[in-house]
Amino acid sequence: MVKHLEAIDILKQYYGYNKFRPGQKEIITSIMNQKDTLAIMPTGSGKSLCFQIPALMFEGKSIVISPLISLMKDQVDSLKAMDIKASFINSSLPYEEIYERTVDFINDRYKILYLAPERLSTFGFSEEIYSTNISQIAVDEAHCVSEWGHDFRPSYKNIGEFVKQFRKRPVVSAFTATATKNVRKDIQFLLELDHPDIFNLGLKRENIYIEVLKEINKRKFIVDLIEKRRDDAGIIYCATRKSVEEYYVYLSKRGYNIGKYHGGMDALDRKEMQDAFIHEDINLMIATNAFGMGIDKPNIRYIVHLNMPKTIEAYYQEIGRAGRDGEPSQAYMLYSEADRNIQRFLIEKSELTEDRAIVANRKLQDMTNFCHTHDCLWQYISEYFNEDSEKKCNNCFNCLNKNIRQYDITIEAQKILSCVYRMKQSYGASTVAKVLKGSHSTRLKQKGFEHLSTFGIMNNLKEKEIRDLINFLAAENLLNISHGMYPMLGLNDNSWKVLRGQQKVIRKTSEIFIADKEPNEDLFMLLRKLRKKISETENVPPYVVFPDYTLKEMSLIKPVKAEDMLKIKGVGEKKLEKYGTRFIEEIKIYEGIND
Repeated sequence: MVKHLEAIDILKQYYGYNKFRPGQKEIITSIMNQKDTLAIMPTGSGKSLCFQIPALMFEGKSIVISPLISLMKDQVDSLKAMDIKASFINSSLPYEEIYERTVDFINDRYKILYLAPERLSTFGFSEEIYSTNISQIAVDEAHCVSEWGHDFRPSYKNIGEFVKQFRKRPVVSAFTATATKNVRKDIQFLLELDHPDIFNLGLKRENIYIEVLKEINKRKFIVDLIEKRRDDAGIIYCATRKSVEEYYVYLSKRGYNIGKYHGGMDALDRKEMQDAFIHEDINLMIATNAFGMGIDKPNIRYIVHLNMPKTIEAYYQEIGRAGRDGEPSQAYMLYSEADRNIQRFLIEKSELTEDRAIVANRKLQDMTNFCHTHDCLWQYISEYFNEDSEKKCNNCFNCLNKNIRQYDITIEAQKILSCVYRMKQSYGASTVAKVLKGSHSTRLKQKGFEHLSTFGIMNNLKEKEIRDLINFLAAENLLNISHGMYPMLGLNDNSWKVLRGQQKVIRKTSEIFIADKEPNEDLFMLLRKLRKKISETENVPPYVVFPDYTLKEMSLIKPVKAEDMLKIKGVGEKKLEKYGTRFIEEIKIYEGIND
């Protein structure tokens, strides 16, 4: 226990912040009052601090259950940098090391232990833990307990039973960034939370700009973006390992210093690439969604999805890896119709039960609708997670773009809806588009579709353009798409309003733009070099020394005294003692100050 210190004192002394972020103080207070607590917090809102500070204040020790091996190490490194006794146990360690760390934890040599959920079923480990003084069990990524979430982990179902074995039940705190109402119910029930306090801090990340770009030259976009952001860290996500390899070769040949990461690589190669990215030896990572879980790197400035993810949950979680330091960041999705077909193929080839496959296809359709909506993108995400939201976020392309043009496509919409009706609402978008185009395929002739009044009435458009219009109508809830493996189009109440001329259909088109980054100042770059040197000496990621926003504030304020350095966000007494003198000397040299 950190004796005689209140939460705000710990925040200042150890973490270097003068005030809590929204919601943090209330969550910490709930946990300290011995109340089970469920917190839904957007990525980057400081959830780890909400269970770490109580861990330091409680008399007993705390266990943090996390499925993310890389996050464990990063957070333990950060705690050690603040002289907090912490460790982790997961599958990356040999048995002897696991045993030694377990004994050390039981003997109070660690205040905080990060633990992989798979370890809960290890009999010897559990028996020893039950006899020690545990004040808190914090469950990170709590959505993993739900089979209806996007990242179900069977080992999470052991947590409730694990907690019940303690003679004195610890307080349980659970944290997640992504949870629909059903998933939240699962978290409370399966973790057996006892009348928990529930905090929902919302989903919107004020500092992340999001944009969907459809059917563009992806390689040109990537090269243009990298040229604009050479000094910034970024992640480019691909749907397949093959795409990762292709883009890695393409960009490497153009001279960019990049890394790659996917499940087909050797484990050691993946670790080397990840470490190089974390330690800022490379700025750009090309990866499948296997990369990023638990990467606690705060200064990722942009995320690009070369292909559409399969769920809103995955998309939200992945873009949330940008801007964890609160600085302006961007997320771009480069959508093409083939992306959806790839994801549907992957679902079809998976070993999901029929019910799970239906859920997966429904989530895929929600993701497709997101790519085609003209409404606020952040609002769409909020409503997906059953959150109230303002109608305009002022931080997505749909809300900010001034080059919007509006077109009345009511007649085109009526043609599509009429065709769906005449095809008895029993076919998918591809077949409907072929009929509207007037395709003379053998299959259509066999079905007799060439005799429909809607056959060929949109032959001035390409089939792909017609399918894009169908997707737009679905995104605007003017057309239904079923959620089976072979989705069929159907009409709803809004469809009939359009067909009867009671509602117009307006579509927007706009020009593409990429937000420019703010220039880095000379002193900021010098401080980054010093941070890099220290991080290499101590074998920790640079942001463990100081995050980017701390260095930016140093370069602005230019503190040359210890008391001034303490005023910088992110500089606490512990880090001032450890690193402060070297950064002050660097600033003095830059300013030409001689003592």
